Amino acid sequence: MKTLWLLALCAAAGAAEPRWQVQFFHDQDNSSFTLNDLKFPSATRGVACGFRSENERTRPSVLVTADGGRNWSFVATREVGLSLFFLNESLGWMVTTGGVWQTEEAGRSWRKLASLKGALRVSFIDDQRGFAVGTPKAVWSTSDGGRQWKRVEIAGEPKTDPAYTAYTWIAFANAREGMILGANAPPRAIPSHLPDWMEPDRAQKRRQWPALSLVLETRDGGATWKPSATSMFGQITRIRLTADRRGLALIEFRDSFEWPSEVHSIDTRSGKSERAFRRKDRAVTDVMLMDRGPGYLAAIEPQGALPSMPIPGKLKILQSLGLSDWTEMQVDYRAQGRRAVFAAAGPDDIWVATDLGMILKLVRE
Repeated sequence: MKTLWLLALCAAAGAAEPRWQVQFFHDQDNSSFTLNDLKFPSATRGVACGFRSENERTRPSVLVTADGGRNWSFVATREVGLSLFFLNESLGWMVTTGGVWQTEEAGRSWRKLASLKGALRVSFIDDQRGFAVGTPKAVWSTSDGGRQWKRVEIAGEPKTDPAYTAYTWIAFANAREGMILGANAPPRAIPSHLPDWMEPDRAQKRRQWPALSLVLETRDGGATWKPSATSMFGQITRIRLTADRRGLALIEFRDSFEWPSEVHSIDTRSGKSERAFRRKDRAVTDVMLMDRGPGYLAAIEPQGALPSMPIPGKLKILQSLGLSDWTEMQVDYRAQGRRAVFAAAGPDDIWVATDLGMILKLVRE
């Protein structure tokens, strides 16, 4: 209700309704850009990583802007970027298919620091101390900016098969409090060699199996971690934490589940959580929560019987002030993809990108 009241007040005052406007789209014949991650370390500097496909050739690339998204340029890289992390406007790290790279020029040049097999994502507390997560069942720490890494042994404590266990997400609310997410999901014996999207009726009839979700939590800047494991349907794939001790957590489900995803609001002080959002026609792929501000959901409208069918759907963005009542926002009708990710330099500079290489900005003019 608060969101509806705010929108009504803005309309009465003559203010334009906020909308998501396309700032970049790689729309060229015989060429496409698959976008894996996007970061805006400042209002002017933005970096996206992924690869271009041109005439059946794969070209690892990052996409950079230095003027708030008005102009973009590609920078060739040696390895495909999987994820990005920036400590400030210039200093950042990129996890690739071959290791960890660093930039000191806001993505315009990169140098390889380490070959860290299986790494998926990094997070740094300062320019020296950081953590990486990945497979199989791996968490690493560094104290020299990412040149050398050592295993965080407690990550192996949960009794799961490393071959089917991965830590996939890491987030810090501040320099001391952080969480690492992972899951154990052994493969199921499926009596067919065809993928689910080619036999949706069979996939829909298959019962959902619970998986073991893993959480590592620290309250001392990663000096120690407390592990926990919970059997649950779906996998916690995203968590956003704020300095005011709030959080949003995203749970994504497999094809045969009734819902494609759920979002939960959490209180990191008490550990309490409650479901904040779920809809059958909205497959949420990322969440964003601003300090003392609203929450945002990036969702794809599923096409066909299964949410994960390899068919792009329309991008949908939802907003809520109280994290309970969600309002759909205006999104450029051309925006579509299979997944979407958020990036924010602050409450007035929020971005979203789809895996098809389309980047949009929240504008309020």
